[in-house]
Amino acid sequence: MWSHLNRLLFWSMFSSVTCRKAVLDCEAMKTNEFPSPCLDSKTNVVMKGQNVSMFCSHKNQSLQITYSLFRHKTHLGTQDGKGEPAIFNLSITEAHESGPYKCKAQVTSCSKYSRDFSFTIVDPVTAPVLNIMVIQTETDRHITLHCLSVNGSLPINYTFFENHVAISPAISKYDREPAEFNLTKKNPGEEEEYKCEAKNRLPNYATYSQPVTMPSTGGDSCPFCLKLLLPGLLLLLVVIILILAFWVLPKYKTRKAMRNNVPRDRGDTAMEVGIYANILEKQAKEASVPEVGSRPCVSTAQDEAKHSQELQYATPVFQEVAPREQEYPKSYHFNKYNYPISLRM
Repeated sequence: MWSHLNRLLFWSMFSSVTCRKAVLDCEAMKTNEFPSPCLDSKTNVVMKGQNVSMFCSHKNQSLQITYSLFRHKTHLGTQDGKGEPAIFNLSITEAHESGPYKCKAQVTSCSKYSRDFSFTIVDPVTAPVLNIMVIQTETDRHITLHCLSVNGSLPINYTFFENHVAISPAISKYDREPAEFNLTKKNPGEEEEYKCEAKNRLPNYATYSQPVTMPSTGGDSCPFCLKLLLPGLLLLLVVIILILAFWVLPKYKTRKAMRNNVPRDRGDTAMEVGIYANILEKQAKEASVPEVGSRPCVSTAQDEAKHSQELQYATPVFQEVAPREQEYPKSYHFNKYNYPISLRM
């Protein structure tokens, strides 16, 4: 029994000394050997859907440390390391995943937390649009460049390029307005290409406009001047079409209608004139027939010599007569129904 009591007394004394030593060691580590860990990432600016890596490290390279990563109060993972940082890979898909994050370093019963770390979510810029205004003189060309990206988180930095060489410093815009850059050049003999770059706080992410080529002005030709005059020429063409549609065309239709209303000659040929003349001559020799129906029509015709002649058209009269054996004057003839027909003046 005494031996059992001695053992309990020994273990109680040993545990008390061990606990005191651990407390002393933890206090010593807190003040000297175990400072707070460091939480960091290669970038703190990300866009939605981007994968990131977070590094939790400690200055003490000789201790076996357990690292834990938290977002708010949510535990995300734990790793053990000695002399090297713990790496946590994440994907930022929503706004609430931007942080804050904390790293916990623990050795036995001693633990410390890092400072908060948060990401900034930025929308990437879209491809900008480059517009160029030119004032051409005999010797110089005054150029104004405008560059604008309609999407992307502000501020946006714009840079202008000529033949792939930067010709302007970065122009920062904190509002959704185009960046402007002016330059004056002597009339070049070769074509020049311009474009602009747009980028915001997203690292290693930039977009470029479509290049715009400025033609040369060598010699007496001025192709770029023609491009500048093209809108004016198109406007002039539209005005001419409107004038033709609303002024000239109605007059043309009116004149055409007047010509259609003028009586035309019957276009009788010289042969027809001769036939009508023979008929009139025969009828003049024959006895007259009582007048029935309307008066004869009188018209004029022109022969090939352009001489006007008066033509009279006889109106046929149909009369019921006796059978065919009866004698009729030679001026009568029978139709297909055996009825005599007389032609008279």
